[in-house]
Amino acid sequence: MHISEGVLNPQVLITGSALAVIGTAIGLKKLDYDRVPQVAILSATFFVASLIHIPLGPGSVHLVLNGLMGLFLGWVAFPVILVGLTLQAILFQFGGLTTLGINTLNMALPAIICYYIFEKSAKNNNFNLSVFTSFLAGAGAVFMSSLAVALSLIFTEESFWPMAKLIVLMHFPVMIIEGLIVAVCVQFLKKVRPEMLDAAYVK
Repeated sequence: MHISEGVLNPQVLITGSALAVIGTAIGLKKLDYDRVPQVAILSATFFVASLIHIPLGPGSVHLVLNGLMGLFLGWVAFPVILVGLTLQAILFQFGGLTTLGINTLNMALPAIICYYIFEKSAKNNNFNLSVFTSFLAGAGAVFMSSLAVALSLIFTEESFWPMAKLIVLMHFPVMIIEGLIVAVCVQFLKKVRPEMLDAAYVK
């Protein structure tokens, strides 16, 4: 899911960075600073989950958990994902500093979309509805992120079409796995720490 250095053209990099800055600013504005410790835990979860990479051309396949970040954090997912990607770029050379903006956008924007579509129904007391929509949030966020990565490549060079298609196809197993993980996490927290689901850590 991380796009490597030297792959994208300047227009895509600049646009991605600008939108990532806007999203991060909104996320920081909405962050309830009394809940920074909980947000830090979720940031660490994102960081660890996406450490195991399977290289795929100019990108890679790995767990993302951006659907989970979206349900719990809303717009705060932007700064959380940015921090995680920055540490990965510096410590492990995953992605890169020049692609930090577009990589953040590709992972955080789907999280926000899933927040607005699925957040209320995923936290609903109706078990079947909650499980189904939590699964959709987890799987849908990965699908949208893989599509965003594919579009980033296509907007750079049309010759990336085959690789773009492959990236989306390769993420289908990850979509299923993440959908199941998010569904289990939401149901678990509803039982043991329901307060974590109350306000998505935003003001």
